[in-house]
Amino acid sequence: MDNFGFLKVAAAIPSVRVADCVYNTERIQALCEEAAQRGVEIVAFPELAVTSYTCGDLLLQQTLLDEADEALRMLIRETRKLPLVAIVGAPLRHGSTLCNCAVVFTQGRVLGVVPKVCIPDYGEFYEARWFASGAGITEEHISVAGQQADFGADLTFEVNGAEFGVEICEDLWTAIPPSSQLALNGAKVIFNLSASPEAAGKHDYLRQLVAQQSARTIAGYVYCSAGYGESSSDLVFAGNGLIAENGTVLREAARFSLDEQLIVADVDIERLEYERRRNTSFRMNEAASENTVIEMEISEALRAAALDRDIDPLPFVPKDEAHRSERCEEIFRIQAHGLARRMAHTHARTAVVGISGGLDSTLALLVTARTFDLLGLDRAGILGITMPGFGTTDRTYRNALELMRGLGVTVREIPIRDACLQHFRDIGLDPADRSAAYENAQARERTQILMDVANMEGGLVVGTGDLSELALGWATYNGDQMSMYGVNASVPKTLVRHLVKWAADTERDAATRATLLDIIDTPVSPELLPADDKGRIAQKTEDLVGPYELHDFFLFHLLRSGYGPAKTLLLAEQAFEGSYDRTTILKWLRTFVSRFFSQQFKRSAMPDGPKVGSVALSPRGDWRMPSDASAAAWLRELETL
Repeated sequence: MDNFGFLKVAAAIPSVRVADCVYNTERIQALCEEAAQRGVEIVAFPELAVTSYTCGDLLLQQTLLDEADEALRMLIRETRKLPLVAIVGAPLRHGSTLCNCAVVFTQGRVLGVVPKVCIPDYGEFYEARWFASGAGITEEHISVAGQQADFGADLTFEVNGAEFGVEICEDLWTAIPPSSQLALNGAKVIFNLSASPEAAGKHDYLRQLVAQQSARTIAGYVYCSAGYGESSSDLVFAGNGLIAENGTVLREAARFSLDEQLIVADVDIERLEYERRRNTSFRMNEAASENTVIEMEISEALRAAALDRDIDPLPFVPKDEAHRSERCEEIFRIQAHGLARRMAHTHARTAVVGISGGLDSTLALLVTARTFDLLGLDRAGILGITMPGFGTTDRTYRNALELMRGLGVTVREIPIRDACLQHFRDIGLDPADRSAAYENAQARERTQILMDVANMEGGLVVGTGDLSELALGWATYNGDQMSMYGVNASVPKTLVRHLVKWAADTERDAATRATLLDIIDTPVSPELLPADDKGRIAQKTEDLVGPYELHDFFLFHLLRSGYGPAKTLLLAEQAFEGSYDRTTILKWLRTFVSRFFSQQFKRSAMPDGPKVGSVALSPRGDWRMPSDASAAAWLRELETL
């Protein structure tokens, strides 16, 4: 597939007239033409869209069935030049029975027909009055629109390398939907042709159902339901359209619209394949039996360059404001419970935290305070140690002290300047030589202090380094890379900032809240080089290795999504449009790839720490990579961009 494995799909909700097949197929044709102009490759229409769903006993009338077949024939002929696949609901005769069907066609050819399996006969649903179930129908044929087509509930179709399946309305609401088996048979996208009436509270359940089924099947799920024009004698149809992917709703129609709608989204087939490869539970249950797969190729000439898909520039940061507090609270609890268990296991009487006045140490201290509260311990048992050095500024020094005082922990100040100068003399390093040795000696001196104080006090050193720093190797080996338990080890920098902001928003003490907000506004820096002539931070991390929001984006998509550099660049350009240009993104992407591979040795020796999200770099869990792995293939791909 072109365009990095994206498949452009659509849910179409046409205007209908009850039992007017000619009008209905004209509206279907118009939406097919619009879909083609938008580069859609597969478009689905509601259940029984040709006749309308609410025909009642008219569905048994020969006149309506003949009219439906002829209108469908005209529709297939009139759309033969369109480079897309259409899936349209229609009642079809099969022997002496009538089936509620999805007709799949492209460029004048009927590819196959899928019958509805679960025929409801309860409440307002009494389809069993007219339709027979398609359960058990496999490898049969049916006459439709003057053609003979494959007919069966197990059919799957493949367009431009992307396999998809179809189920109809009630099928989704059953204990084991047909789509579950279709996915195990190989379908990456499921289309559901529906005509589900509205009821108070039903939509939320439907939305959850669609999202959850897409997650269980690790698939795209396109749900399309009947809308305006259906009979309102007893029911109302709101025109629900949903496109989901692996648990996330990508696009959603406007309910109760009086207008026709075409909901378009790009489903990431490549990522779905990656998720299925890494999910051993899914692989264990893949179908061993062969099902009928109908393959076709269609032109992608009209495919739009822009993706019909929202690309989140901050994939690690919670977006739902309604649940923001709940998510932050959950992350803090994970971190605190992990630290609590480690302290109990090691019989630690105190916790030792190095406090720099920066974001990472602030989060680590907040988590440690939460842990002591959880264990019912006095916060005085937390030894907060600030260790001013050559690059420490008044701002960070002041914030470190005020934060510790505000949280009620024991404050210690141990300057490292004299110790480092002695060390420089011992190893013969000129203090004017601002090399890696000059910087790393300070980081290792601080780590030595923390470790030795912890030994003296029967304590445990709480690490402050975050996931982004681990990914880039932006840490001193056997310096700040090391601790006795790293509470921030799987928290990326963008999320660290978000968590500290949440802590500030919920902090009752005004002075502590002001300190937290100032820490958030302070440039990220290791402060290992002297301040400038105005006493400001001279060494800004993001000037040296690049913006953390870019690196976190790269980290998420290279590891969690399994993307290569080219696809990551494509998505980053869309996500950061107006913030970073292509040249800038590409520059820092090269930096990320190079550093990620070269710095694995630091992650191979990283201390224990709790996993809080879907991406982690622990060599004992989520990420197992040789320290001498080559980045050549990734760098070669970057050279082509």
